Amino acid sequence: MPVKIVVPELGESVVEATVGKWLKKQGERVSVGEPVVELETEKVDLEVGAEHGGVLARIERGEGEDVKIGDVLGVIEEAPAGEVAAPETAAAGKESAAKSAAPPKAAAAAAAASKDSGNGAKVMASPLARRVAEAHGVDVAQVPPSEPGGRVRQRDVEKFLEAKSAKGPGPAVVEKPAPPQRAASAEESGRREERVRMSRRRQTIARRLVEAQHAAAMLTTFNEVDMAAVVELRKRRKEEFKKRHGVGLGVASFFVKAAVGALKDFPRLNAEIQGDEMVLKHYYDIGIAVGASGGLVVPVLRDADRMSFAEIEAGIKEFARKADEGTLTLEDLSGGTFTITNGGVFGSLLSTPILNPPQVGILGLHKIEERAVPVAGQVVIRPMMYIALSYDHRIVDGLEAVQFLVRVKELVEDPGNLLLEI
Repeated sequence: MPVKIVVPELGESVVEATVGKWLKKQGERVSVGEPVVELETEKVDLEVGAEHGGVLARIERGEGEDVKIGDVLGVIEEAPAGEVAAPETAAAGKESAAKSAAPPKAAAAAAAASKDSGNGAKVMASPLARRVAEAHGVDVAQVPPSEPGGRVRQRDVEKFLEAKSAKGPGPAVVEKPAPPQRAASAEESGRREERVRMSRRRQTIARRLVEAQHAAAMLTTFNEVDMAAVVELRKRRKEEFKKRHGVGLGVASFFVKAAVGALKDFPRLNAEIQGDEMVLKHYYDIGIAVGASGGLVVPVLRDADRMSFAEIEAGIKEFARKADEGTLTLEDLSGGTFTITNGGVFGSLLSTPILNPPQVGILGLHKIEERAVPVAGQVVIRPMMYIALSYDHRIVDGLEAVQFLVRVKELVEDPGNLLLEI
């Protein structure tokens, strides 16, 4: 009996997705629970598994098509009686027959999905690894995984690209053909162009950033923090901290604690607007912006006010790992009452962070840099950091925003306050 592969529930507020990549070819056997197709949503990429074993008889929706919850992606039929495994010849015959009966778009999707390996072997790779490889014209089957026999990760592809760049072009890099009639002139002039489809996440980021600027009365206020006390504390305690908790003591945990303390003093920065009402939230789910190859994502530390420094650091480290491997879940990314973004890890000295709707505040951290500053009537060299707060002026007054940032500054400059105030 044919079994349909349908778009599953995608999580809170997510109703649409894009077919990213078919992991199985038409005519190929599938086992129960085996991933069959990847879907891109505005928050994460996810794999849809087979609920029944059999043969992928038809692909109904091709790569790049937008789909909604409940839409049919493909059909699985029972394997021929007595067939234990799908020999290559049988799978090829099935694939040929299925393609001849399938719509052109579905057949093209199946053909695209078969590019994983030149010898027909299944290549295990994360969605992010596949996307990075495709963006650079690299056959993911040529990328060795970090662990023998393991899954190819984003970092493996980046390491492979670095090695290829050092050695020069090789056979694993497949150049996309230039448009007819213009290839010679484009190559000669060096004015090469390439069209790359924006992922659903990238499209969503673009739309939400524009909406944030149009829908909110966004303003930004700035201050600077003397990081000497934090730097000294980390220097004295980093080895003991890591030995005890198994994770390093970073800068972010100090600002998460300081932000929670300031939010308790200025609760409207931990709110959102719903119609003509302000919803003041008396819990503190702090979003931590993390850079990923598919775009910026903001996983959330739940009840951050109840977390220790070690728990915060471990949580951030885990988010970074998941972002790198493309395994962040919708639960990781849903909700959030306030966001912290750290452009300093990429070398940013100063920036204006954009609100993450429906939140009304976002704290931007930046690079720690030694600067000459006056202290007790003398000019001294101190490790300084600029911090920025973007806020929605519709419910947050300028005075509140300035005082909030001053409170963050006070808490970080004297870390002992974090223990007394939170």
